[in-house]
Amino acid sequence: MTESAGVVEHLFRHSAGQIIATLASRLGPARLDLAEEALADAFEQALRTWPHNGVPDNPRGWLFRAARNRAIDLVRREQTLRAKLPLLAELDPDTQSPGRDAELAMMLLCCHPELPQTSQVTLTLKTVGGLGVQEIAAAMLTSPGAVTQRLARAKRWLRSRESLELPPAAALAERVDSVLAVLYLLFSEGYDSTTGDAAVRRELCGEAIRLGRLLLADLRTDLPRARALVALLLLQASRLPARVDDEGEVLLLAEQDRSRWDSALIAEGTRTFAAACTGSELSAYHVEAAIALCHVASEGPEQTDWPRILQLYDQLAALRPSPVTWLNRAIALAMVQGPAAGIAELERLENDERLAGYRPLPAALGALWLRAGEPGRAAAYYRAALALPGSEAQQRFLRRRLAECAG
Repeated sequence: MTESAGVVEHLFRHSAGQIIATLASRLGPARLDLAEEALADAFEQALRTWPHNGVPDNPRGWLFRAARNRAIDLVRREQTLRAKLPLLAELDPDTQSPGRDAELAMMLLCCHPELPQTSQVTLTLKTVGGLGVQEIAAAMLTSPGAVTQRLARAKRWLRSRESLELPPAAALAERVDSVLAVLYLLFSEGYDSTTGDAAVRRELCGEAIRLGRLLLADLRTDLPRARALVALLLLQASRLPARVDDEGEVLLLAEQDRSRWDSALIAEGTRTFAAACTGSELSAYHVEAAIALCHVASEGPEQTDWPRILQLYDQLAALRPSPVTWLNRAIALAMVQGPAAGIAELERLENDERLAGYRPLPAALGALWLRAGEPGRAAAYYRAALALPGSEAQQRFLRRRLAECAG
C-alpha cells in the first residue's frame, strides 16, 4: 500500500463517520444516501490525485471540503433539495472540523428503538464505523444478503426523519445500550479480522475506542456501562502490539511477549474500569473488563488466575447467556480442570444452530483435542475450521495448527 493510500484508509476509519454525520445534519438524515455518495466521491478523488500531487497538509480538511463540494453539486441537481444549499455552503472546512455532536447524534439516531436491534447495529456499523457488508456479516454471524436487506430497510426508515439531533434525556439510556453493542462488534472485527489478509486491523479497534470516548465526553451518555466497555476495549487493545509476530502471524495469548503490551493503555483501562465501578450498576461489560484485567495483571501464562476467570465467566453467563459466552467459559474450564472438561462443554455447543459456521468453535475443539494428546481428532476439527470463511491470516494460523497435528 502506498503512503497516500494508507493515509486515505486511516482517514476513512477515523473521519468518515464525522463527515457523513456533519453533512447529514445539514441535509437531514432522510438524505443519508447523498451524504454517503458525496464522501465516497471525495475518497475516490483522494485516491486518484494524492499519489501524484502528494498528501495535503490538512488531509481531513481536504476530504471535508471535497465531500461538501460534491454534496453541493448533487443538491443542485435536485429541485426539492435546493433549500439545503445555504446550509451546506455555511460549512467551512478551513475554520471548522466535522462535528462530534453531529456524530454522536448520528450514532444515537441509528440506534432508534423503532428499528429492530439487528438493524440498529447494522446501520451504525456501516454509517459510523465504516464497515463493509462482508465485515458486518462476519461480526454479526449472519449472511451478507441479510445485512444488505437490513441496510435497505433501515435507510427506508431514515427517509422519514427530518432532522439529526440528540434524543431527549429519557430515551438516551436505551439508545446508548445499542451503541455499546455496535462498538463491541466494531472492536471485535478489528481485534480478530474476518476478512482480508491482516490478522489484526488496528484502525477498527482505534475507531471503536474513539467512539467510546465520544460517549464518555458527554455527561448525558457517560454511563457506568459505557465506561466499563471503554475500559474493556482499552485493556484488550493493550495486547495488540504482541498479538502478531514480525511476519504478521497470529500469536495465542500464551505465546505473546508481554513486554510488548502497551502499559499506557493498561493504565488508562484500569483507571476507566475503576471509574465504571463507583456505583451499583453491574453489566456484562463490567465482567468482561474484569476478565481482561486478570489477563493483563498476570506476569505470564502460568501466573494467570484461571479459577478467578472461570468464576467471572459464570457471572457473565448469568448476565448475558449466549453461545459465545459459553464457548469462552469452556476454554477457561479447560484451563482449570483439563482439556476433557472443556471438550465436553464445547461438544454440547456443536448442536447450537447459532454457532453454525462459527469458526472459533471447531478451532477451539481442535486446540483442546491436540492438548489432550489426540492429534487425529484435533486435525479433523482444524480441517472443519479451515472450510469456513475467514481472513487469510486466520487460514494460515489454522494451517500451522493442522501441521502440528501431522507432526
